[in-house]
Amino acid sequence: MLKYMKFILAQKIGMSQIFKETGEVVPVTIIEAGPVKITQIKKNEKDGYEAIQVGFGHKNKLAKPQKGHLHGLENFRWLREFIVPSENNKEKEWKRGDKISVEIFQENDLVVVQGTSKGKGFQGVVKRYGFKGSPASHGTKDKLRAPGSIGATTPQRVIPGMRMAGRMGNDTITLKKVRVVKVDPKNNRLYLQGALPGRRGSLLKISA
Repeated sequence: MLKYMKFILAQKIGMSQIFKETGEVVPVTIIEAGPVKITQIKKNEKDGYEAIQVGFGHKNKLAKPQKGHLHGLENFRWLREFIVPSENNKEKEWKRGDKISVEIFQENDLVVVQGTSKGKGFQGVVKRYGFKGSPASHGTKDKLRAPGSIGATTPQRVIPGMRMAGRMGNDTITLKKVRVVKVDPKNNRLYLQGALPGRRGSLLKISA
Protein backbone atom coordinates (compact mmCIF):
# COMPACT_ATOMS: atom_id res chain seq x y z
CA MET A 1 0.00 0.00 0.00
CA LEU A 2 1.21 3.52 -0.76
CA LYS A 3 2.47 5.62 2.11
CA TYR A 4 0.11 8.33 0.83
CA MET A 5 -2.08 8.79 -2.22
CA LYS A 6 -0.96 10.90 -5.14
CA PHE A 7 -3.53 13.08 -6.85
CA ILE A 8 -3.69 16.18 -9.04
CA LEU A 9 -5.90 17.96 -11.55
CA ALA A 10 -4.72 18.55 -15.10
CA GLN A 11 -5.68 20.15 -18.38
CA LYS A 12 -5.22 18.29 -21.64
CA ILE A 13 -2.82 19.93 -24.11
CA GLY A 14 -2.57 17.42 -26.95
CA MET A 15 -0.80 14.33 -28.25
CA SER A 16 2.80 13.78 -29.28
CA GLN A 17 5.41 11.02 -29.29
CA ILE A 18 8.62 10.27 -27.43
CA PHE A 19 11.57 8.24 -28.71
CA LYS A 20 13.20 5.88 -26.22
CA GLU A 21 16.93 5.12 -26.22
CA THR A 22 16.14 1.80 -27.90
CA GLY A 23 14.48 3.65 -30.79
CA GLU A 24 10.96 2.65 -29.75
CA VAL A 25 8.29 5.29 -30.39
CA VAL A 26 5.88 5.87 -27.51
CA PRO A 27 2.66 7.81 -28.20
CA VAL A 28 1.94 10.21 -25.33
CA THR A 29 -0.67 12.74 -24.25
CA ILE A 30 0.78 15.96 -22.86
CA ILE A 31 -1.13 17.44 -19.93
CA GLU A 32 -0.60 20.53 -17.80
CA ALA A 33 -0.88 19.12 -14.29
CA GLY A 34 -1.33 21.61 -11.49
CA PRO A 35 -0.07 23.09 -9.40
CA VAL A 36 -3.23 22.67 -7.33
CA LYS A 37 -4.08 23.78 -3.81
CA ILE A 38 -6.12 22.02 -1.17
CA THR A 39 -9.33 23.98 -0.59
CA GLN A 40 -11.13 21.68 1.87
CA ILE A 41 -10.50 18.53 3.88
CA LYS A 42 -13.59 16.43 4.57
CA LYS A 43 -13.76 14.23 7.65
CA ASN A 44 -15.89 11.22 8.54
CA GLU A 45 -17.25 12.82 11.69
CA LYS A 46 -18.64 15.90 9.93
CA ASP A 47 -19.17 14.95 6.29
CA GLY A 48 -19.74 11.20 6.46
CA TYR A 49 -16.74 10.38 4.28
CA GLU A 50 -13.07 11.27 3.95
CA ALA A 51 -11.92 13.28 0.96
CA ILE A 52 -9.63 16.12 -0.08
CA GLN A 53 -10.93 18.90 -2.33
CA VAL A 54 -8.44 20.70 -4.57
CA GLY A 55 -8.68 23.76 -6.82
CA PHE A 56 -7.12 24.24 -10.23
CA GLY A 57 -7.12 26.89 -12.96
CA HIS A 58 -8.15 30.53 -12.72
CA LYS A 59 -11.50 32.26 -13.03
CA ASN A 60 -11.96 36.03 -13.07
CA LYS A 61 -15.35 36.21 -11.37
CA LEU A 62 -16.86 33.99 -8.71
CA ALA A 63 -20.25 33.91 -7.05
CA LYS A 64 -20.35 35.02 -3.41
CA PRO A 65 -20.75 31.48 -2.00
CA GLN A 66 -17.67 30.37 -3.95
CA LYS A 67 -15.71 33.42 -2.76
CA GLY A 68 -16.57 32.56 0.81
CA HIS A 69 -15.59 28.94 0.32
CA LEU A 70 -12.24 29.97 -1.18
CA HIS A 71 -11.54 32.72 1.35
CA GLY A 72 -7.81 33.35 1.50
CA LEU A 73 -7.14 31.33 -1.66
CA GLU A 74 -7.13 32.06 -5.39
CA ASN A 75 -10.18 32.14 -7.66
CA PHE A 76 -10.08 28.56 -8.91
CA ARG A 77 -11.89 27.54 -12.06
CA TRP A 78 -12.31 23.89 -11.06
CA LEU A 79 -12.93 22.27 -7.69
CA ARG A 80 -12.77 18.48 -7.47
CA GLU A 81 -12.62 15.89 -4.69
CA PHE A 82 -10.44 12.83 -4.26
CA ILE A 83 -11.53 10.10 -1.87
CA VAL A 84 -8.54 9.77 0.47
CA PRO A 85 -8.97 7.33 3.39
CA SER A 86 -6.98 8.32 6.45
CA GLU A 87 -5.23 4.94 6.62
CA ASN A 88 -3.65 5.69 3.22
CA ASN A 89 -2.20 8.96 4.49
CA LYS A 90 -0.75 8.19 7.91
CA GLU A 91 2.61 9.68 6.94
CA LYS A 92 1.21 12.71 5.13
CA GLU A 93 -0.81 15.33 7.00
CA TRP A 94 -2.62 17.49 4.45
CA LYS A 95 -3.70 21.03 5.37
CA ARG A 96 -5.91 23.61 3.65
CA GLY A 97 -3.75 25.73 1.36
CA ASP A 98 -1.12 23.04 0.75
CA LYS A 99 0.28 23.08 -2.78
CA ILE A 100 0.56 19.91 -4.89
CA SER A 101 2.70 19.85 -8.03
CA VAL A 102 3.74 17.28 -10.66
CA GLU A 103 6.83 16.44 -8.62
CA ILE A 104 4.80 13.95 -6.58
CA PHE A 105 4.80 11.69 -9.66
CA GLN A 106 7.73 9.76 -11.08
CA GLU A 107 8.45 8.11 -14.40
CA ASN A 108 6.86 4.67 -14.83
CA ASP A 109 4.20 5.39 -12.20
CA LEU A 110 0.85 3.80 -13.02
CA VAL A 111 -2.00 6.27 -12.56
CA VAL A 112 -5.78 6.37 -12.90
CA VAL A 113 -7.07 9.03 -15.32
CA GLN A 114 -10.67 10.24 -15.33
CA GLY A 115 -12.11 12.68 -17.86
CA THR A 116 -15.12 13.51 -20.01
CA SER A 117 -15.14 12.21 -23.58
CA LYS A 118 -15.87 14.43 -26.56
CA GLY A 119 -19.55 15.16 -27.07
CA LYS A 120 -20.76 14.24 -30.57
CA GLY A 121 -24.41 15.24 -30.26
CA PHE A 122 -27.38 13.18 -31.51
CA GLN A 123 -26.11 10.39 -33.77
CA GLY A 124 -27.63 7.49 -35.67
CA VAL A 125 -26.92 3.81 -35.13
CA VAL A 126 -24.27 3.57 -37.87
CA LYS A 127 -21.96 6.08 -36.19
CA ARG A 128 -23.01 5.35 -32.61
CA TYR A 129 -22.81 1.54 -32.69
CA GLY A 130 -21.19 0.68 -36.00
CA PHE A 131 -24.31 -0.80 -37.64
CA LYS A 132 -23.77 -1.94 -41.22
CA GLY A 133 -26.94 -0.38 -42.63
CA SER A 134 -28.92 -1.62 -45.61
CA PRO A 135 -27.58 -2.35 -49.11
CA ALA A 136 -27.41 0.63 -51.43
CA SER A 137 -29.51 -1.03 -54.15
CA HIS A 138 -32.45 -3.41 -54.66
CA GLY A 139 -35.15 -1.01 -53.57
CA THR A 140 -33.81 0.17 -50.22
CA LYS A 141 -33.70 3.79 -51.45
CA ASP A 142 -33.45 6.14 -48.40
CA LYS A 143 -33.03 3.40 -45.76
CA LEU A 144 -29.25 3.05 -46.09
CA ARG A 145 -28.49 4.07 -42.48
CA ALA A 146 -31.78 3.03 -40.85
CA PRO A 147 -31.62 0.84 -37.71
CA GLY A 148 -34.05 -1.81 -38.98
CA SER A 149 -36.63 -3.57 -36.84
CA ILE A 150 -36.59 -2.71 -33.12
CA GLY A 151 -39.67 -4.63 -32.01
CA ALA A 152 -40.28 -8.19 -30.93
CA THR A 153 -43.21 -10.60 -31.23
CA THR A 154 -43.17 -11.09 -27.48
CA PRO A 155 -43.16 -8.89 -25.49
CA GLN A 156 -44.83 -6.35 -27.76
CA ARG A 157 -42.70 -3.42 -26.72
CA VAL A 158 -39.17 -2.09 -27.15
CA ILE A 159 -36.82 -4.03 -24.88
CA PRO A 160 -34.70 -1.86 -22.51
CA GLY A 161 -31.13 -1.46 -23.70
CA MET A 162 -32.05 -1.59 -27.39
CA ARG A 163 -29.33 0.07 -29.45
CA MET A 164 -30.95 3.07 -31.11
CA ALA A 165 -30.07 6.60 -32.19
CA GLY A 166 -29.35 9.05 -29.38
CA ARG A 167 -26.81 11.27 -27.67
CA MET A 168 -23.25 10.11 -28.21
CA GLY A 169 -20.17 10.97 -26.19
CA ASN A 170 -19.89 13.41 -23.26
CA ASP A 171 -19.49 10.45 -20.89
CA THR A 172 -17.21 10.06 -17.87
CA ILE A 173 -14.34 7.80 -18.89
CA THR A 174 -11.91 6.21 -16.42
CA LEU A 175 -8.62 4.68 -17.57
CA LYS A 176 -6.57 2.53 -15.20
CA LYS A 177 -2.85 1.71 -15.23
CA VAL A 178 -1.83 4.61 -17.46
CA ARG A 179 1.96 4.87 -17.46
CA VAL A 180 3.79 8.12 -16.73
CA VAL A 181 6.42 8.37 -19.46
CA LYS A 182 7.97 11.72 -18.51
CA VAL A 183 7.68 14.34 -15.75
CA ASP A 184 8.49 17.99 -16.53
CA PRO A 185 8.36 19.97 -13.23
CA LYS A 186 9.68 23.15 -14.91
CA ASN A 187 6.60 23.46 -17.14
CA ASN A 188 4.15 21.60 -14.82
CA ARG A 189 3.64 18.90 -17.43
CA LEU A 190 3.11 15.16 -17.42
CA TYR A 191 3.55 12.90 -20.44
CA LEU A 192 1.18 9.94 -20.16
CA GLN A 193 1.30 6.94 -22.49
CA GLY A 194 -1.51 6.61 -25.03
CA ALA A 195 -4.65 8.63 -25.68
CA LEU A 196 -6.74 10.21 -22.93
CA PRO A 197 -10.45 11.15 -22.98
CA GLY A 198 -11.64 14.64 -23.84
CA ARG A 199 -10.82 17.50 -26.14
CA ARG A 200 -7.89 19.90 -25.80
CA GLY A 201 -8.33 22.06 -22.72
CA SER A 202 -10.62 19.62 -20.92
CA LEU A 203 -10.15 18.73 -17.25
CA LEU A 204 -8.58 15.46 -16.13
CA LYS A 205 -8.33 13.86 -12.67
CA ILE A 206 -5.05 12.03 -12.07
CA SER A 207 -4.55 9.76 -9.07
CA ALA A 208 -2.34 6.90 -7.98
